[in-house]
Amino acid sequence: MDRDLESLTRATTRGFAATVVLLRDGELGVEVLLAERPRDGGSFAGAWVFPGGVVEPGDLDGDEPSSEAVARRTAARETEEEVGLVVEPDALVPFSRWTPPAGSPKHLVTTFFAARAPGGELRPAAAEVAEVEWLRPSDALDRHAAGALTLWPPTFVTLHGLQHAASVDEALDELRGGEVRPYVSRFTSHERTTLLWQEDAAFDPEAEHADHPAVPDEAPDAHGNRHRLMMDRLPWVYLNQF
Repeated sequence: MDRDLESLTRATTRGFAATVVLLRDGELGVEVLLAERPRDGGSFAGAWVFPGGVVEPGDLDGDEPSSEAVARRTAARETEEEVGLVVEPDALVPFSRWTPPAGSPKHLVTTFFAARAPGGELRPAAAEVAEVEWLRPSDALDRHAAGALTLWPPTFVTLHGLQHAASVDEALDELRGGEVRPYVSRFTSHERTTLLWQEDAAFDPEAEHADHPAVPDEAPDAHGNRHRLMMDRLPWVYLNQF
C-alpha cells in the first residue's frame, strides 16, 4: 500500500471528537467506566461507550480543530458534562486516533485518551447517558459476546487491548510509552460485517483480485498482514497480526 497515511486520514475528514477511557483499580482488576447511550435516538443509540463527544467552538482557543490540545480540552469538557467527573486536560494520555470508514453517519476523527478516574460522584447527564457502570474490560467483552451489551468497534478494540492490564498504573505506563496509534478503516463490502484497518493486506481495494480473494477469518490460507474485526456473528473476532 503506497498511500500516505496522513492523506488517508485527511481525505474524508468532516469533523473531530475526543473520548476518555477512565480507569480505576477494582477488587478483581482494572475497571473502565462505560456509559449507555439513550435508546430513543441520538448518536450511538443503545451502545455502551466511553465519555466523549464532538469538538465545539469553545474548545478551540485559537488552535486547529485537529490538534491534540483541542482534543484534550474536548475530552475533559465532555467527561464533566456527561458523567460529572473533572479530569485535567494535561493528565490525559493519548493512545489512539480513529478515522471511520466511508459512509459512516458521522464522519468524526476521534482521539482516544486514558486517565485514572478522579475522585467525585458520578452525575450522569440524563439527556446523554441512560446508565453508567464500572466494568472489567473482559466482563464487558463477555457481555457483548452474549448479546447483552452493544459495543462499537473502537470501544471493542480498546477493551480488548486493556483486558490483561494488572493495574491502572500498568495500563497507563504501557499507553504512555507507545505511539498514538492511527486506525484508518474501511469495510470489505456493502454488508459492512468485516472492518479492515490500514495494516491489513486487503485494505487497499486495488490489491484484491478475483483469483486471490481476501480471507475474512483466521483460516490457515489467509496470507499477509491481518488487522480486522469480523462482526458477522457473536462473538466478534478481532485479528491483529502484522
